[in-house]
Amino acid sequence: MGKPILKFVLLVCGLLLLAACASNPPADTVVPMVSPGARAFNPAALLGPEALQYRLGPGDLLEVSVFQVKDFNKVKVRVDSVGDVALPLAGVVKVGGLTVNEARQAITRQLAATYLQDPQVSLFVDKSANERFTVDGAVHKPGVYPMVGQMNLLQAIAMAEGPTTLANDSRVVIFRAIDGKPMAARFDIDRIRAGTMIDPPLYPNDIIVVDESGLKSTLKGIVDNLRGFLYFQAYKL
Repeated sequence: MGKPILKFVLLVCGLLLLAACASNPPADTVVPMVSPGARAFNPAALLGPEALQYRLGPGDLLEVSVFQVKDFNKVKVRVDSVGDVALPLAGVVKVGGLTVNEARQAITRQLAATYLQDPQVSLFVDKSANERFTVDGAVHKPGVYPMVGQMNLLQAIAMAEGPTTLANDSRVVIFRAIDGKPMAARFDIDRIRAGTMIDPPLYPNDIIVVDESGLKSTLKGIVDNLRGFLYFQAYKL
């Protein structure tokens, strides 16, 4: 390789290394970073088991049945913009902000007060419109995803079709707000897979960011640039 080409290669490497350093600034202290196992990062520990329970909201599609009532078998109803549902026999029932069990009890009370004696009500969420999480960064399919039951970090990353080849598996951060306070915790998905770190449960509105490896990104940039440059030189010759 001639000296001009060697100088160009060294210049490209230097510029890409500088860019990699610039793209990985020191950790920001605006959002507090806590230990993965910290009580402060666990809503259930701070707010009680109810923090894990889904709360109904506008857009949720519910399925309601009343035992031995022919006209009330698997009735589909959507929660409106103010948190109400309109049901046969029961009328309008306020369910927004309630857990599924609390909503079932509210419907039961209203049916008992207006039409039925000791109604046996069953209720479940057919389609959730309110519990979401976000996966961003070095994954194949970043985006906003629906919560499907109780989920964990590895499941969420799998839904985003896994980390890319540039991902830094030891720098996966979950951002969440607990009682109005934003915070973050860093996880190592290689250690989670090995069973030496907890696979943390997700909560609604969590934001997962898979960091990119500065070294991997820089090396890829060098290879890509050299590939194009050497192809150009060969073509020129």
